Amino acid sequence: MPEVKRPYDATGRRERARQRRRDVVVAAQALFEADGFQATTISAVAQRAGVSAESVYKGFGRKAALAKAVFDFVIAGDDEPVPVAERPELRAVQTEPDVRRKIRLYADGLTQRQQRSARVQILIRDGRHSDETLRETWQTLLDERLTGMTMFGRHLLETGGLRPGITLDEVADVLWTYISVEFYELLVLLRGWPPERYADLVANAITDALCRPSV
Repeated sequence: MPEVKRPYDATGRRERARQRRRDVVVAAQALFEADGFQATTISAVAQRAGVSAESVYKGFGRKAALAKAVFDFVIAGDDEPVPVAERPELRAVQTEPDVRRKIRLYADGLTQRQQRSARVQILIRDGRHSDETLRETWQTLLDERLTGMTMFGRHLLETGGLRPGITLDEVADVLWTYISVEFYELLVLLRGWPPERYADLVANAITDALCRPSV
């Protein structure tokens, strides 16, 4: 009987490639946070990750793109191919019917994301002054944050319970401001606030700025 060829299964190869990419991102995060963006070289990242420098360039391109990949990794908390907006914690926000409770849930999740990502955000933000390749990366982070808060703001308006006459632009701007890394940096990193206290303030500040007064 003729030999039946089995279809090629690329699952293992894809998983190995994903693991190598994860190793590079984790190595870059450690070196960026320890030595800074400028002092960290692609060669150093490659050596720490156990891969070739050429493979890092092929996989990420410029070092600024690697910094963005690090941000995407830490903001999500892993490299699963699931957008942050579709993860369980934000699904819970979307399905919560009460707008005040919705904001509270969002502030709790935000705090966890800030704990993971704040130092990387600050590295990119401050690094753009001495390395112009990071300017575009920082602007991308700002644009993505505004896009996300516009979507969330529209969702809050559709939920109901916000101040009469408030516009989507105002809602998005309030959210965009209070979730900024600068707010977290001032209170938690510089003033030493516990994360729980930061979450309380963010939730209360957004609620007071956007919602109808409680009766």
